[in-house]
Amino acid sequence: MSDPIICCRDVCVAYGRNEVLHQVNLEIPRGVFLPFTGPNGAGKTTLLRAILGLIPIRHGKIITPFRQKPAGYVPQQRVIDPLYPVSARQIVAMGLHRQLRWPGPLPHSRRTAIDAALEQFGMLEHASKTFRELSGGMKQKILLARAFVAGADVIALDEPTSELDESAETEVLNHLLRLNREMGKTILMVHHDLDQVARLTNTMCRIRHGKAELIETGGSHA
Repeated sequence: MSDPIICCRDVCVAYGRNEVLHQVNLEIPRGVFLPFTGPNGAGKTTLLRAILGLIPIRHGKIITPFRQKPAGYVPQQRVIDPLYPVSARQIVAMGLHRQLRWPGPLPHSRRTAIDAALEQFGMLEHASKTFRELSGGMKQKILLARAFVAGADVIALDEPTSELDESAETEVLNHLLRLNREMGKTILMVHHDLDQVARLTNTMCRIRHGKAELIETGGSHA
């Protein structure tokens, strides 16, 4: 494996008195396609959010490159209010918020980057639709485009296929595999289907009993 892009050293995360993760030690290789797996309540989403700096850790240390180059984050769809009247293009533009001065018109270079991200995921023709008008698979691709547009090296996803039908799920996973294999993106993904994980990648992060470890899946990388 390549050099690690993320390191966790004796990381503990707790909600009140309930310690969800304890003494997590991980070295996540650069360019890996890494599902986070484990039983419900094991701490998969908690670990992902801790790595992204979205929740505090009780003690330990997490080393990432995100101060210099933030990760792209794709939350679960349900956290975005479908009634909020924003277009698909505006949602993708949110991925550039660190680079833009609001309010004000988008520079031409940023409009071009947004169009390129929409086209990357086959969503350019749907750019003017509101989020609520899109199907589940389309919504997920728009959220992927938002994470992708800023040029993040690491893209982290919280159960990106949990609300999709089989066809949409396959399409979204194929997009993720392409980002990983063709563009070298590091993909971190909370996922619940162990059989599917084994077909996607040779390595997964298994979380159980408050611990996390990288294990080989024997997958074919098909």
